[in-house]
Formats: sequence, C-alpha cells, structure tokens
Amino acid sequence: MYSPQNAKELQKETISFLKKVKESTFDTKDIEQLRSILRFHEYRYYILNDPLISDFEYDQLYKLLEKTEAEHPKLITADSPTQRVAKGLTKAFPTVQHLVPMLSLDNSYNSDDLLDFDRKAREATGLDKIEYCVEPKFDGGSISLIYENDLLTRGATRGDGVEGEEVTTNVKQIRSLPLSAKFSDYGLQQIEIRGEVLINKNNFKKYNEALMEQGIPPLANPRNAAAGTLRIKDPSEAGKRNLEAFVYHISYYSLARGKKVPDELTNHSNSIKLLWDLGFRSPEKERKIFKGIEGVIKFCNEFEEKRDDLPYEIDGMVIKVNDFALQDKLGMTSHHPRWAIAYKFKARQATSKLLNVEFQVGRTGAVTPVAKLEPVAVGGVTVSSISIHNEDYIKEKDLRIGDAVLIERAGDVIPQIVKSLADVRTGHEKKIHFPKTCPVCESKLFKEEEEAVWRCINIECPAQVVERIIHFVSKDAMDIRGFGEANVRKFYELGLLKDVPGIYKIDFKKISELEGFGQKSIDNLQAAIEGSKTQPLHRLIYALGIRFVGETTAKTLAQAVNHLLDFKGYTLESLQNLEDIGPKVAGSIHHFFSSKDNIKMLEELEKLGLTLKNEKKELKSGGSLTGQTFLFTGTLPTLKRSEAEAMAETQGGQILSGVSAKLNYLVVGEDAGSKLDKAKKLNTVKIISEDEFLKLVGKK
Repeated sequence: MYSPQNAKELQKETISFLKKVKESTFDTKDIEQLRSILRFHEYRYYILNDPLISDFEYDQLYKLLEKTEAEHPKLITADSPTQRVAKGLTKAFPTVQHLVPMLSLDNSYNSDDLLDFDRKAREATGLDKIEYCVEPKFDGGSISLIYENDLLTRGATRGDGVEGEEVTTNVKQIRSLPLSAKFSDYGLQQIEIRGEVLINKNNFKKYNEALMEQGIPPLANPRNAAAGTLRIKDPSEAGKRNLEAFVYHISYYSLARGKKVPDELTNHSNSIKLLWDLGFRSPEKERKIFKGIEGVIKFCNEFEEKRDDLPYEIDGMVIKVNDFALQDKLGMTSHHPRWAIAYKFKARQATSKLLNVEFQVGRTGAVTPVAKLEPVAVGGVTVSSISIHNEDYIKEKDLRIGDAVLIERAGDVIPQIVKSLADVRTGHEKKIHFPKTCPVCESKLFKEEEEAVWRCINIECPAQVVERIIHFVSKDAMDIRGFGEANVRKFYELGLLKDVPGIYKIDFKKISELEGFGQKSIDNLQAAIEGSKTQPLHRLIYALGIRFVGETTAKTLAQAVNHLLDFKGYTLESLQNLEDIGPKVAGSIHHFFSSKDNIKMLEELEKLGLTLKNEKKELKSGGSLTGQTFLFTGTLPTLKRSEAEAMAETQGGQILSGVSAKLNYLVVGEDAGSKLDKAKKLNTVKIISEDEFLKLVGKK
C-alpha cells in the first residue's frame, strides 16, 4: 500500500505537522495532507503492527484534525480518519466480525479536558452532576471474548475495530480467563466481553532474563510482548509467557427465553462486579465511583503517582458514565463513545536520533554498547543514553548511527530502543561496527560459543577493576556508605585506590586534602569501612561479583562451608550437589576459586580483618521452624522478602532458592508466578499466605 519512498516522505511530513501542532501554525489548506498522514500511521499501527510514531504523537495529530473539522464542518469528508475506524488486517489468522464494533476512546491529557468532557455530558443529559466509574487503562493487547451457554467459544484481537483475528486457542492459555462461567445464572445466553491481555512486570522481567541467558535480545516492553503473544502460532509457546487478562466491559448480551435484564446490567460498576463474581479478573478492586468530575480528577492524579508500584503497566485511567441508560442517551460518534474518555498519563514513548555508540566494559568483562541519543523527555525523565545490549541486538534491530529511533520507558524499567525507523533513512546513516579489542585496555575480545556477549578477559583491565570495586561497596553487598560510584572513580583516577583490598588500606590523610572532604565525611567513611568487616559471609560472597551468583546463591554457598577458602577443594560435581546450583553457575564458581589471584585477594582481605568464616547464627533454642525449608514468591502484603526470610531463619528455618522436593513451605504474595504453579504440581509443598507464615513464627 505504501512504498518505502512515500513512507519516507510521509514521515518527514509527520515531523513537520507535529511542529505545527506545537507552534499552532496549522493552515486549513493542508487538511487533506494531514488526513493522509493519519491514514498512513493507522496502516502502520493496525495492519503492520509496526508504528513509526508514539501514541502521544498520533493523538496530537488526530486532535488537530478533529479540532479543525469541528471549526470548519464543510471540510469534513466521508473518508476522514475521524469518520471511521481504520480498515484492513493481516491474514495470518482467520478474520471474524465483532458482535459490536470495538471503538476507540477519546483521549485527554489534563484536568481541563476532563472538565470539558463533564460539561458536555451534563449539557446532553440535563443533569447537575453525573456519576462516573473510574478504572485503570491497561496497557496491553485488546481482546474480545464471546461466551455462549456459559462456555468460552471465541477470542479475537481488536483488529480494525469491526473485524479482528480469531485467536481462541491462544486465549485459552490465559489462566485468568475461565473456560466456562455461569452467565446462565443471570439469564444470559450469549455475551461479548472486552478486555486487555497483559504480562505483569515480574513475569516480563523473568521472560527477558531467560531470553538473554539464551543470547536472545530482550523484548522491548510488556505491551508489545502481550499483543505479539496473542498472534503466536504455537499455543504452547504462548502459554510460556504467563499472560494475564483484565476484562472491563460487556459490549453485547442476549437473554434466554423468558428472562429479564438482571439488575447487575443497569450500570457499569455492577457489570464489573458481575464479571468479578463469575471468576474474571475485572477492575473490581481498582475502580471507584464518583458523583461529579472533581473527585475523578483527584483520583486520576493520585493513580498516576503510584502507577510504578502496580504489578502491571497502565498508561492512564478510563472515565465512564456509570448509568447504562445515560450511556445510551449520550450515544457515540463513528470513532468513540460520548460517555467515556481516557485520561492519558505522561508519554513514555518518543522519537529521537541515534548520535553515536560508546562501548563500556563491566565488572565481568562484558562489553556493552551504549547508544548516545539526542536528549528527549520520556516518562518524566530526560533520556540521552540507552544500553543496546550486544552485537546481535544491534543486528536484529538494524541500528545505525544517524537513525531516527523510537524509544520507550515504562515505569522503573530501563529505557529501551523499540526500533529504528528505517523507512525515513536519508542514506547518510553509518553501520555500527563492534570492536575486536577492549576499548579500555586493548586486549583481544572473546565470545563463548553459546553467548551473545563479547568479553575482555584481562582481569586487570582498569574498567573491570573499577566496576568490581563499585559492586563490592554497594548497598546489597558490603554496604559501605559514603563510598559510592563517584568516589570510587575519583579515588581510582587519583591513584588512591587500585583494587578491592585497597578499600581497607586507603590513605585518609590524602583524602582529607581533596576538595569536598571534611572531617565529618571522612570519619563517616572510615566508620563505614570498618563496620563492613563484620558483614556476614553471604554478603562478602555476593560482593565478590562472581558471575551468576546472586544474593540467594551467595547464601547457599555461605551455608555450605566453614571457611570461604574451603571452596578451593570443591569439584564441579560437589558444587552441583548444592541446592539449586546448576552446571553454568558451578562452572563460574569453580573458575573463580581456581584463580591464584582471587585466592591471594581473599587471603589479603582476611588479614585486613574481614570475616571469611561461616559464623552461622545460633538457632533459637527449640526454634519452631527448625528443619523446615521456606521459599517466598510474589509481593507480600506487609513484609519485605528479606524481612520474612530473616524471621524464618531466626526460628531455625532454611531458605531455598527454588521449588523442589526439599521445599516444605511456599509463602505466596501477590503476582506469584511459575514457582506457585510448580509447587502445586509437586503436591508435597504447603502453600501459605503471609498471615499464615506470621502465625508460624509467632508474630500473630
């Protein structure tokens, strides 16, 4: 439909029109060109599933057209994007028609838009105050579900709003969707429900970590991952991604013969509760009812502040007139209902330019390319640097210096380059060449056969030394406060610090001569360094930065020996006999303790006063949990995981790092994932809540 050449021209014109929006210089003579631009981006979004601009930028252009047509009604054409939903579908899945079209929602970005929406609703209904239902706007892939005679018979994507792709088999992999529900109890024979398919943040992170372990570049964001999963041809692969679904709207229903409309279907909030009561994950717990718009505005602002604390991504709030009779009275346009509006949060996608790529060396020698961008505001922060992971990632994304790129930042997720905008290249872009030697010490780089990462294996490489020291002093490791990254780099550059043992031999007299270091800050730093010598063995093990050894594995290792140097005598086989330590982790540990330089460093640390012995905690006499094993999963209601683990250990309990036949108790919080599923299959694990755990340790 669009050639690469006119796609390039339309993208250039898009940038020009966005500038006109910002400067309010749009001329009505350009209205047809604006329509062409919008149609092009609808095609990229709905048909190719490959957008070139962010949702926020599209909304700006759409609102400009909508505003212009409202001011000049004679300029409206029958084929304007404001007069119809975009058409067209790919043919990878069978196409089915929705029982009721899935219209888009009108968008708002500030309280003035919501006040205007409320004013129009009050004028149209003649009411002084309107009751609204407000709920999160989930950021995933839209679905339509049909249940007939209580059974799930069809699942479909949104598609073009009129027709979607039939993905029933994949939908059935979503465990939060019941395969049958007692709609007949309410006299309902057939019902069409709308919802959103999501991957929660925790599962998304785990899935990406699994991909990177295999040398596969991570997915850009949970939304694209969820929407893409719906269209995977292998249902078993779709099931591995742990999709979830929220259902939030009943778009159509038919009654069994002789049945009346149930009370639950007189307003939106009751319909949400009906779905919840039938076993669906609806926003029953998140929604709120307000009489008038003032409470709505306050609630939206409050929700935006806590969006990052949610286990799933949302990009705004949806405000709906609660009463169905009023919804019918307000009606809808060809594009959106007049009884609902989306309040969009600050944009988390934007376009920028890839200016350069720098190659950085980490503490394990991994060489990571970092994209340097034209600074751009995304999700409330200015982004100018983004990791682009490895050589394979660069090739897969086809990134080039000079490219226009689409970037995204979701909550506390590190910004990602979603893609390069290859359609708008000028021909002056340059390919990115991965170095063959270390950019810091110039040693030859190596890449293991099954890995995607190039590494510098020179253990004395200055970049690695600095990164190892930064990790060693960090909060979760030896927790030496006042010895942050900036000070580590400064002391290293000045020759005051050259390795990890040097932390405990630092010359405070020379530090006192540096600008910004008064006596109090020096005393605090000295006390923090001295205090770190008494950190338990598992913290020291984690601080050493052994590849693949996280905090939980560090605890396993600490409990296995009486003295850290005992690991010199461990074979690969004996390491793998430890709880949840596989071949890859065992190989890394064995390699570390086979190094003469590492052993020399540990011996020096011990002479400097650090604890290499396993000073195991004395178990509480007659501890109630002696001999019992525990694992915690999900987000606990009141306790941090570290607090809960400490409680169990104080009572003689042992913490495991994974579900196995050795596990006695799995303590489950919100958004528990694969560990819960595995525990259920074993049948030998007791699955308990935080409350039940607190009773076990005598805290309730």
